[in-house]
Amino acid sequence: MKKKLLLKSLLFCLFLCPVMLFAQEVTGKMTDKATGIPIAGGTVLVKGTSNGTSTDFDGNYSVTVNSFPATLVFSYLGYETQEISVASASTVNVEMTESAEALDEIVVTGLASSTKRSNAANAVASVSAEELTGVTVQSGLDGALSGKFTGAEIKANSGAPGGGISMRLRGVTSIFGDQQPLFIVDGVYVDNSSIGLGNNVVSQAAGGGNASTNQDDASNRIADIDPEDIESVEILKGASAAAIYGSRAAGGVVLITTKRGRQGKPQTSFSQVVGLRSPTQLLGIRDYTQEQITALGGPQNPVLRDYEAELFDNTVISSTTRFSTSGGSNNTDYFFGATHRDEPGLVDNTGYEKTSVRLNLGQRFNDWLDLYVTTNYINSQSDRGFFNNGNANRTVGYALAFTYPWEDLSPVDGVYPAGGAGSNVLETVALTTNREEVNRFIGSAKTNIKLWSDDNQRLKMVLEGGFDQYTLRTTSIFPGGLTYFRDPTSLGGVSISGSTINTNYNLSAFLVHNLDLDNGLSFTTQAGSFLQDFNRNTVITIATGLNGSQTNLGQSTNVSTQQTIRPQRDKGFFVQEEINYDDKIIGTFGIRGDKSTNNGEANKMYYYPKANLAVNLNKFDFWSFDDISYFKPRIAYGEAGRFPNFNDRFSLMNPQFIGGSSGLSPGNLRGNPNIGPERQTELEYGIDFGLFDNRLNFEVSIYNKTVKDLLIQSQFPTSSGFTTEVVNGGELENRGIELGLNALVMEKDDFSWNANLKWWKNKSEITQLDVPSFTNGGFAASLGTFLIQEGKSATQIVGTYNPADFTAEEIARRDPEGDGFFVYGNAEPDFQMSWYNEISYKNFDFTFLWHWKKGGDNINLTTLLYDLAGTTWDYNDTGLDPNGQLSNGDYRASQAFVNPDPVIEDAGYLKLREIGLFYTLPDGLIKYASKIRVGVSGRNLINIFDYNSYDPEVSNFGNNVLANNVEVTPYPLSKFINFHLNVNF
Repeated sequence: MKKKLLLKSLLFCLFLCPVMLFAQEVTGKMTDKATGIPIAGGTVLVKGTSNGTSTDFDGNYSVTVNSFPATLVFSYLGYETQEISVASASTVNVEMTESAEALDEIVVTGLASSTKRSNAANAVASVSAEELTGVTVQSGLDGALSGKFTGAEIKANSGAPGGGISMRLRGVTSIFGDQQPLFIVDGVYVDNSSIGLGNNVVSQAAGGGNASTNQDDASNRIADIDPEDIESVEILKGASAAAIYGSRAAGGVVLITTKRGRQGKPQTSFSQVVGLRSPTQLLGIRDYTQEQITALGGPQNPVLRDYEAELFDNTVISSTTRFSTSGGSNNTDYFFGATHRDEPGLVDNTGYEKTSVRLNLGQRFNDWLDLYVTTNYINSQSDRGFFNNGNANRTVGYALAFTYPWEDLSPVDGVYPAGGAGSNVLETVALTTNREEVNRFIGSAKTNIKLWSDDNQRLKMVLEGGFDQYTLRTTSIFPGGLTYFRDPTSLGGVSISGSTINTNYNLSAFLVHNLDLDNGLSFTTQAGSFLQDFNRNTVITIATGLNGSQTNLGQSTNVSTQQTIRPQRDKGFFVQEEINYDDKIIGTFGIRGDKSTNNGEANKMYYYPKANLAVNLNKFDFWSFDDISYFKPRIAYGEAGRFPNFNDRFSLMNPQFIGGSSGLSPGNLRGNPNIGPERQTELEYGIDFGLFDNRLNFEVSIYNKTVKDLLIQSQFPTSSGFTTEVVNGGELENRGIELGLNALVMEKDDFSWNANLKWWKNKSEITQLDVPSFTNGGFAASLGTFLIQEGKSATQIVGTYNPADFTAEEIARRDPEGDGFFVYGNAEPDFQMSWYNEISYKNFDFTFLWHWKKGGDNINLTTLLYDLAGTTWDYNDTGLDPNGQLSNGDYRASQAFVNPDPVIEDAGYLKLREIGLFYTLPDGLIKYASKIRVGVSGRNLINIFDYNSYDPEVSNFGNNVLANNVEVTPYPLSKFINFHLNVNF
């Protein structure tokens, strides 16, 4: 027994004494310098090793140091990183200073890695939670992003509540493909489809020169995401940054990170916002003379009624209620948030109501295993109204154009008169229903498993899974009692029921190895594979000939059903190496491989390489420019892609009765078994630098982006039984420049002013076209459309002309190809610029955002329709006719369907996107409240433009690639005034 005790004592001395001699502890406390509040969850690391710890609830830490002297690195998100030399075991207290700029912000560089922005070689745009919703409440993510980062063209498709945007990043990236960016929320690939309601059977919108059925003013599903849940948004605008997402990244990538709890005292907040919604502008009615009224069939001395004002000139009250609570201990963190939003529309029986509930949980089980889980449930209902194009004069805007103000459209004993337009706008608003209802669940789980660690190496496995499923139910009801359905030969009432079930899931597994060498070099190696599965099933059932007042599908004369199934499965791998030399030289190279069931060869792997380099010159010993705080030249190259559509590889079949039996006949589109993805390459150059202790920070980026293997519809010999085939047959180039300036204008004890200025432009060109030039996107060349032509801009707007109105010399100059088209405009802006300011004085905070879009043309067919009816608000004005003889309305009408020049208008604008004034009440005013903030804010309060309609931000075709600038009688846009109460406990 004594021998065993002696042996244990010897072993104890043998192993413990060296540790006591060489491994000693440094202890201390981390606090906020400005407030003295302890910082929980801060990181303390012994430089050059993986040895470190985190501060506890009270900001205390204790870290073991094997040898002295040593350097401790103290860091925490949003604060300046500090390095402190330590000569021996001691107590080191550190006061952390909030970062004055975003250089230490973390940005994504790989599928399982990130880096400090100061080391990034790409221009990755970031939008914080404060920038998203800190100024004013936002209906959805679409409005929250407008004007807040460079390289984007974001347009609201209409003013209908419930969302709907078209977003381009660094120019047009496809002709027929969907160029919307890929949205990823906490690692989940979320669906952003815009699914029509099937209303074409009533509106007949697809029968007016453009067969597109996406003219129903449907919302995008990204509108489901609650901006209040978001912690930050990162936008990978080009292939040089987005290459890590391969064949889904040609339109760019929007990475959304939601909020999570932090160590420390639990935080609870409640906010209530009450808003006033009103139209941005109204157009008014024509200033008629009696002679003009008589010529249009009106009575003598009529009483004029402004139906536009009756429909749109309303101020409605909206509300947003938000509750959240969060907190964390050393091993567990949580965040719970719930939002309920109720936004009535300007038009009766339209509006948007949404409830979103989120629960995020993080658990650190031990030193080598953690798990983070996010869950989000959304329920929403959007009543869209019946707007946009309609070739039967049944949509509200279309019929309003042909409604004369001397008509009496009011119901008598509940029965509406027909009205001269072919439909009664008051009846349409009162009796029709166009509704979207969404139930959606988005969830993710991520775990980090530390497999091995020593002083200079670390190996971990990262496993991540995401799930996104929603059910979209659309309901459109056009009762049989509508005036245009009273004729026995009409449809007799229509009821449309749509159901979409969309299920996405993604799985990935990665190994990440970190190696730190004594010479300052560090390596981050990652490799892994992924699986992504997408399945969308849409069924639309249309019932006509309704039985009396019944709207049930079974109570009808005829029922037809349409079903669209879109399955897709992608697999692949990703490998990347990041090399960092003492934060001075940072280089990255990697490659992603993708294969997909959407490709002609489903098992063929397509590869997307990337490489970049950044140099922080200011960190070198030779740097001697004291006023230049940092200076980083950078260069990046990357490739990304876009899968072909699921249908492109198959020859489609149409249902047909053959001899009284159900059968099939070939469609017009021939499947292409060799179809592959569009491929995008981008080379980006940039310089980031700061002046005067980072009070001024500049970012300059220049890019050249080429899209090869464009998906083009090619003519196919009709002798085959087909007419078209989708091929990879063209090349498109985008060149652009992006400039950013962040400035700390002034900082005193009770006053500060931060401002940032952003400027960007893009220019596109079709550099190769393997098929003859073709028009696309509009309704007809006589009304303005796009011409896809080699050597010309992808967004040029062309149209027909009357040769009799021009000399032979002018025709030769303006139509050198002799194709019968003049170029009348271009949809792409000359440039865009935004100016964001944050001003604080004592307890007051004042913030505003201006957004200037210079140039970029729209095809304004709303004005044309009013001209044809003789009802345009500026019909009697003059100045458009070159000969000075006709009024504006007469001139535009005289050019209709021959010369589209009068309807192609400058869609530039200057908008006060956001403005807010808030006051934080003194501490202790309410016993249990730690902070109370009240304020008033506005959205789109000032809108300056020459565009001759409600607003230049509009699109009849939703998020269509090219034709997102065509207007046909939309739902008017709104401005908002909001009153805020925020209480933290």
